[in-house]
Amino acid sequence: MLSDTTRAEAREIIARYPQPRSALLPMLHLVQSEEGFVSAEGITLCAEELGLTKAEVGAVATFYTMYRRKPAGDYHVGVCTNTLCAVLGGDAILDSVKEHLGIGHNETTEDGRISLEHIECNAACDYAPVVMVNWEFYDNQTPASTRELVDACRAGSPPPPTRGPDTLCTFKEVSRVLAGFPDGRGNQGVQAGPPTLVGLEIAKQRGDDAPAYPGAAASTPAAEAAPPAKTTGAPRTPKTKKPES
Repeated sequence: MLSDTTRAEAREIIARYPQPRSALLPMLHLVQSEEGFVSAEGITLCAEELGLTKAEVGAVATFYTMYRRKPAGDYHVGVCTNTLCAVLGGDAILDSVKEHLGIGHNETTEDGRISLEHIECNAACDYAPVVMVNWEFYDNQTPASTRELVDACRAGSPPPPTRGPDTLCTFKEVSRVLAGFPDGRGNQGVQAGPPTLVGLEIAKQRGDDAPAYPGAAASTPAAEAAPPAKTTGAPRTPKTKKPES
């Protein structure tokens, strides 16, 4: 059951925005941080505070996959099987974890510790195949390493993410951070590892400079010599001649 504190914090979120309804996404994360999912009560609270209908709030809650409509586990595991991860073993990882845990996509173990999601892309192709737990990265996974990962989470002793904070928080805790209440761990750990920075290092070795955008003051000789980037506007709709009567 949502508390008076939750409603007060929801109003705090609303106050951050010039238009109240803009606060809906973080408010859904807030109610999710209390119950582990977006409940009917949470939808009602958001609707009441924002002057929206429950149908409008429910439409948003069901559109975005980060909002759960039934309780998520303490550790929500997302396995990517999009193109690069799939080529490098993502499908095998997902099948292995399903069998190991005895659950499928969008299901939770009986003890409430682990939930599983088949994710289209974790936006980390440079570390494929990638698994996320509570939206934190575990890179270069294999079926065996992922089974070990979920077992450690289930035992309450998850290893630190490959990149990001030094410790892994629970699903409810990360939902609170996504609601806009930082936990102070945002700058911990590795943020961008070597595979992510390969292109930047090559550019530095070659002495490449990015061209200045039109109207900007050139900061380097290379930028001064570069022609301004072409800009294109919206395509024009050809005018049609009005038929003569």
